[in-house]
Amino acid sequence: MNRRATTAAAVGYLGLQAAKAAITLRTASRAPAAVEPGPAEIGKVVVVQPILSGDPGLEDALRDNLLSLDGARFCWLVDEDDPEAQRIVGRLRDQLARSGATGTRLDIRICPPAPDGTNPKLAKLQPALDEAADDEVFLVLDDDTRLPRASLGALLGGLERATLATGLPAYLPGGTPWAQLVEQFVDNNAAMTYLTLDPVTINGMTWAMRVRDLRALGGFTPILRNLTDDLAVAGAVQRTGGTICQTASPQWITTTVDSPGAYVRLLHRWMLFANLLLRRQPLRTVAAISVLHGTHPNLLWAVLLGTVRERRPALLATVLGGRFLLLRLVQRRIYGRPLHRPGISLVSELVQPLHLGHGAVQRTIRWRTHTYRVVADDDFREVR
Repeated sequence: MNRRATTAAAVGYLGLQAAKAAITLRTASRAPAAVEPGPAEIGKVVVVQPILSGDPGLEDALRDNLLSLDGARFCWLVDEDDPEAQRIVGRLRDQLARSGATGTRLDIRICPPAPDGTNPKLAKLQPALDEAADDEVFLVLDDDTRLPRASLGALLGGLERATLATGLPAYLPGGTPWAQLVEQFVDNNAAMTYLTLDPVTINGMTWAMRVRDLRALGGFTPILRNLTDDLAVAGAVQRTGGTICQTASPQWITTTVDSPGAYVRLLHRWMLFANLLLRRQPLRTVAAISVLHGTHPNLLWAVLLGTVRERRPALLATVLGGRFLLLRLVQRRIYGRPLHRPGISLVSELVQPLHLGHGAVQRTIRWRTHTYRVVADDDFREVR
């Protein structure tokens, strides 16, 4: 690579990231407002959470949502072979009863194992939908995710515009370098991924639909054979002419990632799911996603290698400084505070091509307590 090519890579990188930042902020300014819903609105919300034990922060995350979303109805879905999760939800149910709070309602459902070839999360969600009222809002919230009350207001505002409203993930600070790599991957990419194109999928950690609209799709039964629940739900909505509203208000996630193996498995699963998503898109959408979200790590590698070889520290400093300022600008506007850790953020971006390649060639994933061999989104089997 000569000096001209290195300079072109630097200009291309900063130009691409600046364009994405501008589109992100413009889209965010038009998104539903983050306002706290009133008692009548929140009283119609059922917060449905499939729960698995194993993360040390599980109990705190569940408790925080009970407090933040006071007045909603909670439905906790716990596996019958997960005694630790049953103990945790039992303690929280007792604490809620002792508190004397009358606004929040809590239902706990013990769920049998899902049949082989069936998505275990979707299998839990269908009975909860069966018990919901037509005039309720069905809000699916992962068990490691905290939903601020104002962000719930944004989701409800999104349902005034669209069939489904989905949230914007952000990570709270992690305690290990591996957790911080995951944190930086999400915090540096989520807003500029979800808010730069018309929605092609949803954030499966947080999404909401009106119960009557979800039932009109047949509920979750038609998509039980799909491995990626977020892609399956988004596809079901769009195939029937429905629309998706991407909100710009964050939900905060805490996940323990305590080893390099856990980090690699998590990113591998996400990248394999990204490959499954791309398979289902038209060529123009694949091209747009590839340019907007697959080009920048390779450009950054070109800049890094070229400036080191050519001894051009000023150019490298300009690129890294511009990257730092753009990320902080977007994060302050979207999340209300900077989430950027310069060193680990840079490493997180540079290893993205490796994770993408790993997801493309390795078709076996580890997901919580299950190991799956994945051929396609609707063709997978559990490996014993």
